[in-house]
Amino acid sequence: MKYFVTGSAGFIGFHLARRLLEDGHEVQGYDGITPYYDVALKRQRLGMLEKFPAYSGVEAMLEDGDQLKTIIGDFQPEIIVHLAAQAGVRYSIENPHGYASANLVGTLNLLEAARAAPPRHLMLASTELGVWGQPALAIPRD
Repeated sequence: MKYFVTGSAGFIGFHLARRLLEDGHEVQGYDGITPYYDVALKRQRLGMLEKFPAYSGVEAMLEDGDQLKTIIGDFQPEIIVHLAAQAGVRYSIENPHGYASANLVGTLNLLEAARAAPPRHLMLASTELGVWGQPALAIPRD
């Protein structure tokens, strides 16, 4: 199968992409290599993925909707796994516009690209537990 994985240099994205490649799938990675954490580590991970002939990667931001649409349209993935995001609740307070641009606009661009070249499956994931230090889901207590 053909997988398009955003955040392919991140912790989860890298491990998913590597596993898919080990299982014989074709993977198109997409990562902005932002400096939120160690860029050298991200490049090291991408280097490991690039050893697989079935891997191709693009360094680009999700905010570039035209490029994202072109890459997805050319690759025609059967499955899109969206793991890329600007992480960090504290960062969302320090730079709310940057956070919104990466996470909201970027995800919208991905959805639009998927609408233009529909995959069989699309998975969106988030690892943040809340916004501005509050729980994402409040469970009432008796």
